Amino acid sequence: MTVFRIGPAVADAFPDILIAVVTATGLRGHEPWPATDAAVEDLERRLANGTWHPADENDPRIESWHTAYRAFGTNPRRIRPSVDALGRRLAKKGTLPRINPAVDSYNAVSVRHGLPAGAFDLDHVTGDVEIRHADGGEQFTPLGEPGTVENPKAGEIIYIDTTDVLTRHWNHRDAHRTRVTDDSTDVAFLLETVDATRDERILTTAADELRDLLAPHAERATVTYLRT
Repeated sequence: MTVFRIGPAVADAFPDILIAVVTATGLRGHEPWPATDAAVEDLERRLANGTWHPADENDPRIESWHTAYRAFGTNPRRIRPSVDALGRRLAKKGTLPRINPAVDSYNAVSVRHGLPAGAFDLDHVTGDVEIRHADGGEQFTPLGEPGTVENPKAGEIIYIDTTDVLTRHWNHRDAHRTRVTDDSTDVAFLLETVDATRDERILTTAADELRDLLAPHAERATVTYLRT
């Protein structure tokens, strides 16, 4: 079983982190997911009629991630936190990208609640996963670019397993190796805040919502939490 942990230096730098890990086993990505389709369409409809809009950088949930990114040396207006980038794309295009049911599920939950989300195919994760500062020697192959190798800069916050980097800039971009596809059966989904004092209730609601979208299409779906 893959263990997720927050490295001591990251915990010291961001003492109010709270991360929900929603683990789904036995996923069936090739069948219809009507509840996920409805959730995505509901957001797009509400955006179109003006009754809802995604959180932007003036929202405290997004602003806190911009502050965190600056703290580890990343300009969040050039390299945006995942939920910020996804919300901006939705606001501009009026639609969310359709990738596959599992990814569409966490994208919908992410923008609905203004929280970064991501996922790893656990069949392609090696050993345990740690959130820590990069030392500059790690390697990262970006999602969709299997022939590309990058080196995160020293001090950048990353997710990493025993092979190489799983995300850059905390949650900006995922790795190609652990991408979630229709064929993924065992997946860990993550929802994050760096301000649990303010956002814990939002995060737990979002985690339950994501679990409920996954559960009809999985043998088992559970939620656990990482705290500092």
